[in-house]
Amino acid sequence: MTRTWQFAALILVAAVGALAIRLPRLNLRPMHTDEAVHAVKCDALWTTGRYVYDGRDYHGPTLNYFTLPSLWLSGAKDFAGTTEAVFRVVPVVFGGGLVLLLLWMGAGLGRSAAAWAALLTALSPAMVFYSRYYIQEIPLAFFTFGVILAGWRYARTGRVAWALAAGACLGLMHATKETCIIAWGAMAAALIGVMLWSRWADEPATPTSRPPVLTLRAIGAGVAAGMVVSVLCYSSFFTNLSGPADSVMALVPYVTRAGGESIHIHPWHYYLATLLYTHYSPGPVWTEAMIPLLALVGAAAVVTRRGIAGADTGLVRFLVLYTVLMAGIYSAIPYKTPWCMVQFLQPMILLAGVGAAALVRAAGSVPARAVVCALLAVGASHLGRQAQAADLRYYADNRNPYVYAQPVNDVKRLADWIERLAAVHPDGRRMLVKAISPHPWPLPWYLRRMERVGYWEEPPEDPHAPVVIVTSDLQPTLDPHIYEGYHTSHYGMRPGVVMLVYVDRALWDEFARRLTTPASDGRATR
Repeated sequence: MTRTWQFAALILVAAVGALAIRLPRLNLRPMHTDEAVHAVKCDALWTTGRYVYDGRDYHGPTLNYFTLPSLWLSGAKDFAGTTEAVFRVVPVVFGGGLVLLLLWMGAGLGRSAAAWAALLTALSPAMVFYSRYYIQEIPLAFFTFGVILAGWRYARTGRVAWALAAGACLGLMHATKETCIIAWGAMAAALIGVMLWSRWADEPATPTSRPPVLTLRAIGAGVAAGMVVSVLCYSSFFTNLSGPADSVMALVPYVTRAGGESIHIHPWHYYLATLLYTHYSPGPVWTEAMIPLLALVGAAAVVTRRGIAGADTGLVRFLVLYTVLMAGIYSAIPYKTPWCMVQFLQPMILLAGVGAAALVRAAGSVPARAVVCALLAVGASHLGRQAQAADLRYYADNRNPYVYAQPVNDVKRLADWIERLAAVHPDGRRMLVKAISPHPWPLPWYLRRMERVGYWEEPPEDPHAPVVIVTSDLQPTLDPHIYEGYHTSHYGMRPGVVMLVYVDRALWDEFARRLTTPASDGRATR
């Protein structure tokens, strides 16, 4: 059996590796619409010290609160001085934290299984890719794992501190994203299933066996801790007293979305297909099949009770049921975005760790085990190579299965172009910019350094401004008003979405006059 210090060293090495693969070039990928929305919302908290919950699109406040230390340490004086990395480093830390939590799971999964799970968590392309997204999924997965870990430790030891930790994590789940109710329902069902499974499969308890220590006092303390955490977050520390009630009312529209009233509707096998095999020619083949296959091996080992020496039977049974329930529920819900699969992929990886350890034990002899370990290491290395390709090469490429409604690199060029124009305009960054689009995100992020930007869903009565940005579908409505007297450029926003930038001719002429070389934007003019 792996010694304690060796096990801890393996987990720490995996955590360092997880950070090493997640941290490089966080500014590389253009800000996704969702990231831009959350960054602007975080700026409001940073500026005013108050978070006003709006459940329509913003989710809970924990992501924003945990971003404040990053903002303080960044040295940025205001929102204009921030970068993508300042925000994205927050989910990166939580992604590394998912690995570190396995330090306390050695006695639950078995040390070998926990070490394999740490490696797979560190290298899974989906876990890596979405750890670099400024959205709630990775923090939610972290707090969910915290509930499972602390709940199991409480049942094992009876210490009230673990009950309080489990309750606090439940509150943080609620204060992170409304979809926490899916995990709660799956946890409750899995716990009931474990009790029935144990009653059916195990020998009757002997007088010397020690059942889990469960007391109403500890459970009540945990529930109270969760409620306190949730209320503090949603009320913005009692500065927005309607927040907690609003968070409950927000569950209704999420049920409606889950029922299919959305553009994000995909078939039941969407997540499974994404994990097993994706190939958009001429791009690479993407697959994380190693993880679900190992999870199946782990589930078989738990059912047969072979190859799980050193694991807590109740915990691994819980993981089998919880993973199946979470994967089944998320697959059954018509509303799907690829990052949501993180919520069942993370427990699936824990089960895959059990499967990897079971395979090594089943190999028998030392040489055979060495071969199995080598094959598993090759598979893990393949996951890591895919993760690097997804993050550093195909980061905004639709041939990458983890890319979804991703803005293209042109949006960065657009922001640079407008700042260059502002440098020529007499008002500088106070130059008026009018953006006309029903869906302008992530423009508010990229125009954050401009001090006078207005947004309209349709052309206003007076559309004129030094710079006017409009989506191509609204161009026919706008053109009759400002066709003459403007220089026009075209920039991509998202696949299939083109933005037209109208620049007042006098401003354009002055810009061109100051250039010492030909215009570098290379766009068509008229």
